[in-house]
Amino acid sequence: MNREEIDKKYRDMIKENIDDYKKDYLDMKKMVKKSDATYKGEPVPFLYMPKFYTDEDVNNFKDITTTMSDIFKKVINKFINDENYRNKFGFSDWLNELILLPTNYESPFPIARFDIFYNYDGNFKFCEINTDGSSAMNEERELSRIFLETKAAKEFKKEFNFKPFELFESWADELLNIYSENHDNKSPNIAIVDFVNKSSMDEFVEFRNRFRKRGLWCEIISPDEIELGEDGFLYFESKRIDIVYRRLVTKDLVDNKENIKDFIEGIKMGKTEIVGPIKSQIPHNKIVFKILQEEDTLEFLNEEEREFIKKHIPYTKELLLDNLDINEIIKNKDEYIIKPMDLYASKGVHAGEEYTLDEWEILLKENDNNNYLLQEYFNPPETLMIDYDGEELERKFKNITGLYVYNEKFYGVYSRVGKKAIISGIHDGYTLPTFHVRR
Repeated sequence: MNREEIDKKYRDMIKENIDDYKKDYLDMKKMVKKSDATYKGEPVPFLYMPKFYTDEDVNNFKDITTTMSDIFKKVINKFINDENYRNKFGFSDWLNELILLPTNYESPFPIARFDIFYNYDGNFKFCEINTDGSSAMNEERELSRIFLETKAAKEFKKEFNFKPFELFESWADELLNIYSENHDNKSPNIAIVDFVNKSSMDEFVEFRNRFRKRGLWCEIISPDEIELGEDGFLYFESKRIDIVYRRLVTKDLVDNKENIKDFIEGIKMGKTEIVGPIKSQIPHNKIVFKILQEEDTLEFLNEEEREFIKKHIPYTKELLLDNLDINEIIKNKDEYIIKPMDLYASKGVHAGEEYTLDEWEILLKENDNNNYLLQEYFNPPETLMIDYDGEELERKFKNITGLYVYNEKFYGVYSRVGKKAIISGIHDGYTLPTFHVRR
């Protein structure tokens, strides 16, 4: 049975007993409100219908992960060895110095989330790449855990065998595997590093606890609390740090570089293992979508990879109006979206279809030559979902699918839906429990 048929089975089950399942949904809302399924301190909005992915989907996700990872490694290698190619990205000399630092392990982006628009038939288009501070594992874990306690889950399990994806122990395993590539220390001290007052602490605490249960020292530490020791290692309150799990995104590192000099110097020293390295910024910055489509990139990819890029990467150009046909972009505004090259959580993203012609023209001119990209707007695939809070029980929602990639291996999915052109929390999006339906 394919995913579309499974979804219909679920909706039909709910429609057979609408009132009882509505009570179950309201009970689930209470459970979520009391849980760690939060974003910036608020309960995560969700629907009373999960995302189900089949073995075929999981195999597709593994193939996507492998192909895109191979492409990115070639791009990163070209960046490192070709100064002219490096200049395409427009990074500062200061940032390039950090990007070019060697690492003691193989993967240049140890943890990532590849966000794609994935349809029932397996066709897809990339939305964005997160290889720098990839997050939301805890939202997914908590919603899936709570859903499994519902009447709907228990009833649906009578016909289908489904389980959530595991995203915490798997990352703990991979982080330690990465460290062991060049270290014999079996009990490393681990720091989860970000500006903790800006971050989702529930997720950090969950990761910290997983390492502690393995008997390892692990703390959540702000980078401005870290000191550089005389031996070249980073320290926190006299405790030597062997591994930094870097959740601090590169933009925040750059913006705060004067306040975290010891942390930055420790990155340069290379004694404390930084997982992941600053070179993860190469695929993370959205300019990579433009560069992937250029001949300078396509020429060092193989034929399969070139076709993959042409089919799955949206048309992307820098928003430099002197080099573009502004009249065409305004007239066909619904076909375009503009994005900042290096912000996260959909900040600063604007889809032409949500604006009048005059408003769209103003946005284009305001962000001209302002580190923005102009991109083809790909209308996300839609799925008929159960929505007890809507005017009708069944409503269509736009979908985005995030593939969690640890050490270049696919491990799980983050599912979001929404009614607006942009699918995210700040655009009234919903996070869904996500399950692998096994044969």
